[in-house]
Formats: sequence, structure tokens, C-alpha cells
Amino acid sequence: MSVSALMNPGLMNPGCCLLGSILLLSVSGCSSATNSEAPPVSVDPSVTIADTAAQPSLADDGSSVPAPESVPEVPKQETATFGAGCFWCVEAVFEQLKSVENVRSGYAGGTADDATYQLVSNGNTGHAEVIQFEFDPSVITYEELLEVFWTSHDPTTLNRQGADVGTQYRSSVFYHNDKQRELAVAYKQRLNDEKAFGDPIVTEIVPFKKFYSAEGYHQDYFALNGSQPYCQMVVRPKVEKVRKVFASKLK
Repeated sequence: MSVSALMNPGLMNPGCCLLGSILLLSVSGCSSATNSEAPPVSVDPSVTIADTAAQPSLADDGSSVPAPESVPEVPKQETATFGAGCFWCVEAVFEQLKSVENVRSGYAGGTADDATYQLVSNGNTGHAEVIQFEFDPSVITYEELLEVFWTSHDPTTLNRQGADVGTQYRSSVFYHNDKQRELAVAYKQRLNDEKAFGDPIVTEIVPFKKFYSAEGYHQDYFALNGSQPYCQMVVRPKVEKVRKVFASKLK
């Protein structure tokens, strides 16, 4: 499916074996035992250390000693931070994706040294409402996360998502490394080149600096308050669209 099609409102919807190297040590007798020297050790020249190392280890009873189990590699986790309007919506969208863990609502991108819901809502801190989470890039790639990000909100409206108006609701990608920056810039350019949204995308792509976790009552808001009017009218449609368009990426 082309990016344009995805963005079309009609289609929208990661023992080792004992070195048996029986270190063929020469055994020498005690210098003081002149009449009782240990006999020389006879070594078969056809047997090398490499040969003995290749043999399985044996227990005292002669049975093979199993090699220890290999320790599975711990998946390399990456962090992503996105702003796409009210964090209640964005959190609910991303926490349903495969390998996405520890989704947290919060604030980022401002100049103030502190961030609370009240301070950010006043518009004087410069912070945006964002979510931050960890993901396994071998299960879901950063580019796929960007696809979900741009599909699940309107990135053409400056400092606004629907009825939510203010700089705290701006569309933002906070990259954590150069690779994330390159992917975000290239994806945004491609969407604009294809005129996927009609209007130019105004999403800011800026380096991540600091994340301020939002108050406890903002966390898992949709999961705990799904029957609230805002959740029914604003959050649920976004969640359902992502479930439809990105069914193969859901947990």
C-alpha cells in the first residue's frame, strides 16, 4: 500500500566442553628420589590437543556431560518520543503495538525547568504533551512507528489537534539519535512530496533533551476512563483506526 493510500482518510484505518586438552604435561620425578623416578609418560604422536578438545566431556561414570545452555541475547531496546496532540490519545494508540513497552505520558521540548499539567496548559513553558516508550526494533522498526505516528493524527495543523488548541498540542518528533532523525526527516519529505495530506506537514523534528512524566491520573487514561465523553468521541476513533490499518502490528 502506498503512503498516499495509507494517509487517504477513506483507507485509513522488532561448558563449554572441558578443553579436554588433557594438557599433556610431562611428569618428572622428584630430584631427591634418584632410584624411584616416575616412568616417562608415553604420548601417542597421532593424538593432538585439537583432537582431544573435539571429544565430548565425560562424567565420572563415563557418560557424556551436556554442554551448558546458551544464554539468550537480551533484545536491544530503543526509546521513542512523540507529540501528536493530547497525550491521552497518543498513549492509547501506541501501547497496543507489538514490542512497545512502558508507555508514559509527559512533557518535553520546552525551556522551563519544570513541567506540570497546569504549567504546560498555560502555554508558558514551551513544553508539548508527549508520550515516551521503549520498543524492540527487531519486532517493529522506527520507520513503522513513524508511519503509525503520522497516520494517527493531523500533522498539518500548527499547534492544534481538533478542538485542542495550543503549543502544547503541536505535532513533534523528538529524536534520540542521528538514525531516528534521518528516518523522520526522510519520511516527512516523502509524505510532502506525495502530497499525502494535501496541506504541508508542520511536524517539528527536534532533538530530545528531557522528559517530564505527567501526573499519575494522566497515565493509562483511556484504559481507565474509556467511557468518558472525550475518550469516546476523540480517543476511541484514533485507536480503532490504528487497529484497522495496522492490524498486523498489534499485540
